[in-house]
This record gives sequence, structure tokens and C-alpha cells, in this order.
Amino acid sequence: MKTNNNTPEITLKAILLGIVLSMVLAGANAYLGLFAGMTVSASIPAAVISMGVLSLFKKSNILENNIVQTAASAGESLAAGVIFTIPALVLLGYWESFNYLEVAKIAAIGGVIGVLFTVPLRRALIINAKLKYPEGVATAEVLQAGENARQGTKATDGGLKLIGITGLFGALIKLFQSGFGLWSSDIAAANVISAKKGAIFGIGSDLSPALISVGYIVGRNIGILVVGGGLISWAIAIPIYSAIYGFEGEPLSAAWEIWDSKIRYLGVGAMVVGGIWSLVKLFKPLIEGIKASLNALKNRDSGSDIAKEENDIPINYVGIALLVLIIPVFMLYLDIVSSVGIAALLSIVMMVFGFLFSAVAAYMAGVVGSSNNPVSGVTIATILFASLLLLALLGTGSGVGAASAVMVGAVVCCAAAIGGDNLQDLKAGNILGATPYKQQIMQIIGTVSSAVVLGLVLDILHTAYTIGSPTLSAPQATLMKSVSDGVFTGNLPWNFVFIGGIIAIVLILIDLRQEKIGSDFRVPVLAVAVGIYLPITLTVPIFIGGMINHLGKKAGGSAKSEKNGLLMSSGFITGEALCGIGIAVPVFLTGVKDWWPTFYEKSDMIGVFVFISIIFWLYKTVSNKD
Repeated sequence: MKTNNNTPEITLKAILLGIVLSMVLAGANAYLGLFAGMTVSASIPAAVISMGVLSLFKKSNILENNIVQTAASAGESLAAGVIFTIPALVLLGYWESFNYLEVAKIAAIGGVIGVLFTVPLRRALIINAKLKYPEGVATAEVLQAGENARQGTKATDGGLKLIGITGLFGALIKLFQSGFGLWSSDIAAANVISAKKGAIFGIGSDLSPALISVGYIVGRNIGILVVGGGLISWAIAIPIYSAIYGFEGEPLSAAWEIWDSKIRYLGVGAMVVGGIWSLVKLFKPLIEGIKASLNALKNRDSGSDIAKEENDIPINYVGIALLVLIIPVFMLYLDIVSSVGIAALLSIVMMVFGFLFSAVAAYMAGVVGSSNNPVSGVTIATILFASLLLLALLGTGSGVGAASAVMVGAVVCCAAAIGGDNLQDLKAGNILGATPYKQQIMQIIGTVSSAVVLGLVLDILHTAYTIGSPTLSAPQATLMKSVSDGVFTGNLPWNFVFIGGIIAIVLILIDLRQEKIGSDFRVPVLAVAVGIYLPITLTVPIFIGGMINHLGKKAGGSAKSEKNGLLMSSGFITGEALCGIGIAVPVFLTGVKDWWPTFYEKSDMIGVFVFISIIFWLYKTVSNKD
């Protein structure tokens, strides 16, 4: 699959298309993350769209397409870093609304730092450790299939058509559900399972095609683990807690209250321990990657020839750029804490944690895919550490301690989000014979381009839906706010955090056993931790999507059918997310939250019927043997 050394990569049309797609996909992923608490890689849909657009030009090639998807997916991954943390500043009351310039500055600084951190990681994890990077391999295969079919045909018409049709369906479903209010976004129920002791049990499902699609992309293994985490919360922890302490009011409302105030912190503890464990596993390949980068610099200085596929941004340039970028990082923190010493300390903490956790995210993406990037876990660990440090330095009376901790976490989160996704792109480039430093340049372009629009997207969505409300709950940002604020107010339920850590240790031991016996069903602790933290209504459709993927293969679905399922899923996600932003625009412009005319009588049965129809459609597509 290697290409000719003279094949052009960075061209004007590729740069322009990469910028546009990075902006669009960043906005779509921002909505998805605020809604579902999870994001997915946009590399494959970006690659398909790129092939469709560039096929209109007489001269285009596979490496141009690879460059475009590299920029686009960098923008998409930056969105995760932004929406997981920055809304917490509004939820804390530190910001009254989203400051466009501040959001752009935080996103751009954190994202570019993340790109620079991935330079030595590419050698460590792709060349030396030879990690799988499943989405990177899939992206390379999609691009190569398109290239093979270019002669005399428009290679991606079928793929673009499928993405377009499912995108339209996803958008229409979102319009009828959220715009016109024809049915509720989810169905849920809870009941008393022990009248004598008052134990309650809750279950439900969101009716979103995008969540089924997320499940399809991450697959059966992760789908089972995520819903397993949800069942730990809703089928075990909530019944036990309610049996011991009782509950007030209607069972469903009581279950949500118990989960929100207590049980979800099991997920916090599990994610912190999972993040630390990931660092332990990474130590050896990390050291090897840094050594390899230094050796490459020596070879360059000595005049030795360097293979095209080994040509990264020189490590000395990376070091200089990071030293320069620590200055705006310092200014960010100085603006909050007004202490040169503390701002300098926070800057150092950010750089250390940023590099370590970019490595964790990059490693985990190589194992389970960038859609399962442990950004939440590493960011929580960062915010928890920064909060405890600031508590010791500033005391409980500080009004800016929690916001400062979130700001440290925001920059780290942007860097870590970029780290995981960029390695997928570099893996695809490694397979196709792309030049690494050119991809790294496009990653910076995509990062800066998406940083320009994310502040506006947040403002639009907040005006229309109110970020943190049931409509757009921003689960990850709410968690960051709860952790940082809880440290300073003393309201953090540490007992649940510690129990969650114990659960994570048990899961780590189980996964080590699975690794020892050579099982293909692994138990990455962070996948379960995310499920413990997320509402059960979000984990159930993710599980359904994962099982569709598994059952479709088991039924004898062809490789083409599997790829069509991936394209369908990408379409549903993109259509629903873009329509969610589109629905918000009139509300943002008019300032009227009930701008859309709604139906007086909701019919949840319609929503259930549509939901089941999407499940059936996706299954029929992926189980097709042709």
C-alpha cells in the first residue's frame, strides 16, 4: 500500500478542504459530546468525503485524501477536549457565558501542544510497539479501496450516497424529536424491587440513532463493558444504596437523584485508577520512543539519509515550540490566580500531565481505538491533582481554586484528545507511505481551524439548550465541575471515589488474566469506568450498536457490508449532530427558547418505532452476505 515518493501530499485544495471539514466535524462532535458524554473518530467519514470532493478534480491522489482526513480528524478530536472541560467554567459560575477568544486560545494552545507531544509517541507506539490502531488501519483501507477503484469510476459515490441518506435520516429524526418535540429523547422506568427494604432498580434507553452508531463503531467488546459499567451503577449500586438509606418520592426520580449525587462517583474513582494504570503500562514504550527520536535527530545532523516514512518534525524543533507555548499557558493561569509563583507551578504541572496523559490516550487508542480514548479518566486525574494542590496553596476560602483546576485540566484534556486521534492518522499514513511531518503540519492546521469555531458552537448550543440542562447535560463537564468544586467545598463523596478505585483494581486483575490466557475479550478498565459514570439510558443503545456489529459478522456479513455499516453509522452521527446545531441556530439568533413549534401531544411510541427501525436497518445492512 506504499505510494511513490514523488506523490504530492500537501496541496492548496487539500489544505482548504481539510480546514472546512475540521470546522464542520468539530462542531458536530462538540454537540455529540455534550449530549452523550462520548465522541467518536471522524477519520473514516472525513476520508470518504475527501475522496468524493477530490475526485471532482483531474489531479488528486490518495496522500492528498490522507492529508485532508488528518486535518479533519484533528479538529474533531479537539472538540472532545474542549467540551469535556470548558463548559465546567460556566457551570461553576466563573464565566457567565462562553468567552469566544478565551475558548479559542485555550483550545489552540492545548491542541498544538498535543500535536507536538505525539511526535516522539509515533515512533514509540506505531514503529516500536506496533500497536493496532484499528481506526487508523480502517481509514487506510478505505482510502486504498477508493484509490483502487478510481480508474474510470467515481470511487466513493456509493459511500457518499450512503452517508448522505443516513445523515438525512439522522437529521430528520433529531428535528422531529428535539425541534418539534414529537417524542421524548429517551424512555426510562424504575421500580421498587424490594418493598420491605425499599430497594429500587432503574433501566431505560435513549432513542438516538447516533448512540447506536457509536456502539457499532466501538464494537461488541466495548459495548458490553460500557453497559456492564452502567449495570454496576443501576442494577447493583443504586439498589444497595436505596435499600440501606431508603429513598424519597417516585422511584424513577429517586434513582436519578441517588445516581447523580452518589453513585456516579464510583466512575470517578475507577477512571482515576484506570488512568494511573495506563501510565504504568506506558512507561517502557515511552522511553523507547524518546530515545528513537533523539537517534533520528543525530542521523539528520550527520547527513545520513532518512526514510520518508521516518521523517517527523525534528525533536529539537518540538522542544523549542513547547518552550515557547509554555508562555501563553503561564499567562492563562496568571490571569486566574494572580500569583506568578502559583501560575508558574500550574504551568509545569500542565506540561508534565499533558505529556504523560497524551501518551496514555495515544496508547489506549492503539489498543481499543480513539473512540474509546480515555480523555475523561486522565482529565479527572489532572483536575483532582490540581485541585488538591491548589487547596494546599490557596485554602478553602479561595473563589478561583476550582476554576484554576478546571483550566489546568482543559489544556491537558485538549492535548490528550489530540494525542489519541492523531496517532490513528499517523498509523494510516504509515501504512500508505505518507510523510509524518507533513501530517503533523496538517494536524496543527486542523487544530487551529477548529479552535476558531468551537467558541461560537458552544455559545450557540448554550443559548438554545443551556449546557448542563437535561436537554444537553454535558455529563463530562458536569463531572469536572463536581470534582473540582467538591475538593474545595468538602462535598466530594470520597467513600464512593475510593470504592470506585477498588472496582477498577478488580477489573485490572481480570484484564491481566484475560491477557495471560490470550483471550480476545479484554476488559480495559476505562471502558467500564465510563459506563459506571454515564446514565444507563446512554449505555444501553451503545450496547445495542455493539451487538449489531457482532451479530452481523456472526450472520456471515461480508467485508463490504461491515464497511457499509461503518458508513451508515458515520452518517447517523453526523446528521444528528449537525441537525442538533441547526436546531439551535434560530434559538441563538432570536433568543427565544421555544422558537420551534411543538406538538401538543407527544407520542413516544413513534420514537420507539423509529428507534427499532434504525436497529433493524443497520442489522440488515451489516449482515448482508453480498
